[in-house]
Amino acid sequence: MKIPNKPADRFDWTLAFILLLFFLVSLFAIASAQTTGQYTINFVPSQIQWYFIGCVIIAITMFLEPDQYKKAAWIIYGGGVFILALLIILPDSMELVAKRNGAKSWFHLPGVGSIQPAEFMKTFFIIGMARMITTHHEKFVKKTLKTDFFLLGKIIAVLFLPLLFIMMQTDLGTGLVFIAITAAFVVVAGITWRIILPVFVGTATIGATLLWMTLYAQDFLQNKLGLRPYMFERIYSWLDPYSYSSNEGRHLITSLNAIGSGEVFGKGYKGREVYVAESHTDFIFTTIGEDWGFIGASLVICLYFFLIYHLTKITLELKDPFSTYICAGIIAMITFHVFENIGMTIQLLPITGIPLPFISYGGSSLMGNMLAIGLVFSMKYHHRTYMFSSDDDE
Repeated sequence: MKIPNKPADRFDWTLAFILLLFFLVSLFAIASAQTTGQYTINFVPSQIQWYFIGCVIIAITMFLEPDQYKKAAWIIYGGGVFILALLIILPDSMELVAKRNGAKSWFHLPGVGSIQPAEFMKTFFIIGMARMITTHHEKFVKKTLKTDFFLLGKIIAVLFLPLLFIMMQTDLGTGLVFIAITAAFVVVAGITWRIILPVFVGTATIGATLLWMTLYAQDFLQNKLGLRPYMFERIYSWLDPYSYSSNEGRHLITSLNAIGSGEVFGKGYKGREVYVAESHTDFIFTTIGEDWGFIGASLVICLYFFLIYHLTKITLELKDPFSTYICAGIIAMITFHVFENIGMTIQLLPITGIPLPFISYGGSSLMGNMLAIGLVFSMKYHHRTYMFSSDDDE
């Protein structure tokens, strides 16, 4: 069967249409979020600008072939780690460094604004991890328990530096994203379940133990592990927000009230009545729930399901292992973002500073996600070329 090799035929129009829908949802949600009066700035034009820049990033990213990313993977990964380290090393007094809520996670670039390197490092990390796993399988064709342990050790090593610098920024939410991406790579890398199962059970046990210690052994965690008091307050306010309604729990209570007040069909566009702080960024799902109700919120969730389904379909079609791992990592990143962001607004998960992909306002987050999606466009666009090349070789 002849496969079309025209550029227009190789471009993923379905994925582009999904992004267009997210763009429209984002603009309507951000415009409505500003009716609560937290900010006097109109963020809609800025979001349009960030989307335009994101489209340029996709175009540039799509132009390069997967082999080029594979060759430059360690340079890309190393550059991202260097920027994270630079953010830690530079003194707080420098104008180049910007701190928010005690977190040293942003560079302030004149004429551009605040940029969070960790948002780009997520994609750089995926590229590095995909290169490492691919190279490992090329070197060790015959799998054994020893080679699988070796691969697991290398996966942890690739994770170590980015996670270390992220945690030094006291950015717990972003750290969880890196752990989620790593967990996905452990599963798709082909490591035997004789190793994966004990590792996952052990990790779950450690997590449950830390949660127990958060409730009953706070002094040990603060003095021995150096955890900050605000981290405990977020756990307490998550489990019992009404007992902490005057501080940490207030945000969750207003989030629940906003989403609940939307009921089935919502209050209509810009019909918001419940004030929720940061409702245009991390808590934008509360705006969607209040404006469009259960029906509208469900449609947005379905749109994410459609995106994940389409990305999964692309991944299964790819023949190149490196491209497959890239797409698998991006799926894990977006899925965790959506699950955590929506989960924290409805008390399913603790509150973390994780934006809703493609909808929340924010240049760093949007450009980072567009960079990741640009890689998917590249893998899909050049995939058909490789299929023709292999046919010609035969």
